[in-house]
Amino acid sequence: MTAGRVALMLAAIAALAPASPAAGQGAYEIQVYPSDLVPPHRTMFEFHSNLTPRGERNPPDGTQPTDDAFHETLEITHGFDEWFEVGTYFFTSLRAGDGWRYVGSHIRPRISIPARWKWPVGVSLSQEIGFEQRYFSPDKWTWEIRPVIDQTLGRLYWSVNLALERALSGPGPRSFDFAPAAKVSYDVTGKVAAGIEYYADLGRLVHFDPFGRQQHQVFPSIDLNLSPKFEFNAGVGVGLTDQGDKLVVKVIVGYRVPR
Repeated sequence: MTAGRVALMLAAIAALAPASPAAGQGAYEIQVYPSDLVPPHRTMFEFHSNLTPRGERNPPDGTQPTDDAFHETLEITHGFDEWFEVGTYFFTSLRAGDGWRYVGSHIRPRISIPARWKWPVGVSLSQEIGFEQRYFSPDKWTWEIRPVIDQTLGRLYWSVNLALERALSGPGPRSFDFAPAAKVSYDVTGKVAAGIEYYADLGRLVHFDPFGRQQHQVFPSIDLNLSPKFEFNAGVGVGLTDQGDKLVVKVIVGYRVPR
């Protein structure tokens, strides 16, 4: 990649960044991102299915309770180059008394260091901008910046996502929240990997919330590598503090369209 293309890549991402204030996707997409992208000229379809048997029953912000809610998200990602992809999300929610409802949509451009550069770790950077209806989020428009660092060491894999989230409109603070996520997995066989995923929301980057007001969730998980065309991930998450959901079940199924 030439210096000119690197500059163009960074300029494109910067142009998409709002000059002002994001809440993340919450339980609509529970995933620790890897650094690698969808290959150029390929498209991937992913379904994120999440059920919350024990969630919030009376959210103080007046949004839909997450207790017994089922969320289905369609993610469509297209690779444009070895260093650039764009993903789009369509969020829906199903809950007794509310029926099946459209929640909102996000768009996520992402750049990554090409594998041919042979860095010791994988590195990518995404920006995610989108809206959710008021019944599901007090902040209609949000923005997320997510640096990703990962590495494969034999059968061991690890990834760290250092997400920064900010509200663009609504009552949310116009400062970034720090919502890190991490994953460690081990290839038990060539097709099965067992792992642990961790998700948190520590509060504003300039001043973290007390631990009891933070959100911390741990997901024992499994990944199946049955075919290069397919992706499968499943896990059961447990909340470690009084904030957020206490029990969440998630399944991700993805399909890479053949070239």
